[in-house]
Amino acid sequence: MASMKLQQLKYLVEVERRGLNVSEAAAALFTSQPGISKQVRLLETELGVIVFERSGKRLTGITAAGRVVLDLARKVLAEAANLARASADFAAEGKGQLMLATTHTQARYTLPPVIRNFVGRYPDVRLHVHQGSPGQVAEWLLDGTAEIGIATEALDRHPELLTLPCYQWSHKVVVPKGHPLSQVEALTLAALAQYPLITYDASFTGRSHIDRAFERQGLAANVVLSAIDADVIKTYVELGLGVGIIAEMAFDPQRDGALAALAANHLFDTNTTRLAFRGDLWLRGYDFEFIELLAPQLTRRVVEATIRGGDIDPGL
Repeated sequence: MASMKLQQLKYLVEVERRGLNVSEAAAALFTSQPGISKQVRLLETELGVIVFERSGKRLTGITAAGRVVLDLARKVLAEAANLARASADFAAEGKGQLMLATTHTQARYTLPPVIRNFVGRYPDVRLHVHQGSPGQVAEWLLDGTAEIGIATEALDRHPELLTLPCYQWSHKVVVPKGHPLSQVEALTLAALAQYPLITYDASFTGRSHIDRAFERQGLAANVVLSAIDADVIKTYVELGLGVGIIAEMAFDPQRDGALAALAANHLFDTNTTRLAFRGDLWLRGYDFEFIELLAPQLTRRVVEATIRGGDIDPGL
């Protein structure tokens, strides 16, 4: 086994990740398809097991032994990456890069002051922010594209990820100033159901809580337009196309002067935005700092206890 290379393990894992498409794996790793095929064959010969089932030159499946090999390969690669991260952290404290993955709402409304403070403390750390759906955020964490993810949906569905609650928030209803709903004493779901609604796409920003609230009362929500971006929702509300339902942090009284925001915390369940990272990820000093800037209750002690499997309450 002495000749086994980490690069060969990377090829195995990438081929699996790309649905057994060797061409896509080669493109992702900036190498050639024949090169990957050759190295995979060499590794199978060295291990004495067949990892991938084949039909001619095409990969068609993964053998039972192959699934074990792939699982171990991912662990080896993760530990090799952790070794590099730990060494770099000790050798050049305060320098490096931090790969974040999050949704538009978090990137636009929650993260700016956090990133400003982080950059002030760590000017030599390069930040990369990937924006996508909650499902994409989870996938980027799982495949190593990102190190820390922040989203309201999806992150707690993956056992490979450790998740911690950052903060809770509610939805608000937004209408043009002078709208009839702004005159009612107590907003109800029945009243909302009388109007065309504009809100988030089905997988974003607590949309599941909105849908469940209407379902529980046997009401049909007339969602005429959905978007992943609260700014888009507010734009169409301003145009008079419907009543908006957005995350409370997405309403800015100064910027959104043409709109009125109505409290809706009594209508929809509270949402929890979570932070997540792979359970096998070695966190650097500035990773802990970023987490605490985002959610002050998530101190290094709390995060480390979570990693160890402790039950310290982070305070939400």
